[in-house]
Amino acid sequence: MADNIKKHIISALVYNKPGVLAKIATLFAARGYNIDSLAVGETDNPEISRMTIVVRGDEKILEQVEKQLNKIIDVIKVYEFSKMKHIERDLILLKVNSTGKKRAEIIEIAEIFRAKIVDVSHNNLVLEITGDEDKVEAFIDLLKPYGIKELVRTGVIAIARG
Repeated sequence: MADNIKKHIISALVYNKPGVLAKIATLFAARGYNIDSLAVGETDNPEISRMTIVVRGDEKILEQVEKQLNKIIDVIKVYEFSKMKHIERDLILLKVNSTGKKRAEIIEIAEIFRAKIVDVSHNNLVLEITGDEDKVEAFIDLLKPYGIKELVRTGVIAIARG
């Protein structure tokens, strides 16, 4: 990947009403921008939602995305987190094969990464982990040899520091 292509975490405060997500997704699709992840949730004000969108591109793409988002009537404010100190997290749930000695090894890896065991069956463990993208990816890589049966993730969410 070229040096000028970076991950950008964009946060948009939007009015919480039907069709807003569709408008924003259409905006990205119409311009050929790929959304790496998208998380939407209500804020402390039930009339406003926060959309956290991860997109990869150079500064020109980022500038265009921000301009286009600001043109949408239902968008209140747009932030780009790489320009400020922030905290980002990704949440995953994964089901991994775990029998015999493997189970103890998986539990040890989970403890090192501060992951939680949220379900246990005879042949599987379901684990939950939150963290930055690097931590989550490292955890997934360590568990691949054990046989990941299923994996779901929220996508990145972020908040400004301070």
